[in-house]
Amino acid sequence: MQNRYHDFNTSLKNQFGCRVQKITVDAGFSCPNRDGTLSTGGCIYCNPRGSGTGAYARGLSITDQLLAGKLALSRKYKAKKFIAYFQAFTNTYAPFDPLKKKYDEALAVNDVVGLSIGTRPDCVAEKVLDLLEAYAKKNLIWIEYGLQSIHDATLSLINRGHDFKSFQNSVAATKNRGINICAHVILGLPGEKKHHMLETAEALAELGIQGVKLHLLYVIKGTELEKLFHENKYRCLEQKEYVDLVCDFLERLPAEVVIQRLTGDPHPRELVAPSWSLKKNETLTLIRETLQKRDSCQGNRTNRVYSPDAFPASSKP
Repeated sequence: MQNRYHDFNTSLKNQFGCRVQKITVDAGFSCPNRDGTLSTGGCIYCNPRGSGTGAYARGLSITDQLLAGKLALSRKYKAKKFIAYFQAFTNTYAPFDPLKKKYDEALAVNDVVGLSIGTRPDCVAEKVLDLLEAYAKKNLIWIEYGLQSIHDATLSLINRGHDFKSFQNSVAATKNRGINICAHVILGLPGEKKHHMLETAEALAELGIQGVKLHLLYVIKGTELEKLFHENKYRCLEQKEYVDLVCDFLERLPAEVVIQRLTGDPHPRELVAPSWSLKKNETLTLIRETLQKRDSCQGNRTNRVYSPDAFPASSKP
């Protein structure tokens, strides 16, 4: 079944002429929403590991993590090139020199063609953007800003510690530097109805960003969200609800926006609910089938509709 959205794997293959995989890196960063600068509790859905692998705490260097990832992903996917994905916590939240040292170490690993840096929109200094701009002259650079929603009431409720304006400002500061911008969005946040989530899609469509990651809000052990769930103050989305919302969201994003993710990967031992969130492949299949049944695709509600022919393959070997 042909994709009806601009998926990341195809985009990378078109750009590099081969399979390219992200390798998750835990570089030992912290977060202002955890270390007391803004808060000590973090976002209500985030556990103390902050999506980290724990590799840094186990003494694994960035190089060690990348070499292990290369071996596993080249075997599994026959990948030939790789992107170092700085994922855990806030990966621009450190003094400049240690940041540069860690980024340089990642880019020095053979066949690593770029960086993808997950961070908050309130934690990126101009000096760091200057560094990423310099890298972007020779490497593929993505910066992934955690937005989650454009609605300030929602951001306050989930204890994000920043507002939508902060995201807008960071996007404006990052543009025109050769750095690709990806926005993280969570569907199913407390208090949000369908129209709130689709308003987020429509706002992102106007910002000229290059990528979007969609996540399902699932309940993880040891989080504030777990307490709300057990107190019957939060209801998880059903699978069909989520699938329909994703399709609605995609229809509102212009064709050129790369879709890096359509749902998350909860750890089975940490997951409280919903159980269907562990069925990632099933959910992705349902999204593709729903778009097909609708005879729809990414950008269908904009004047920039997705077509595979609009994104030809690279001539790179």
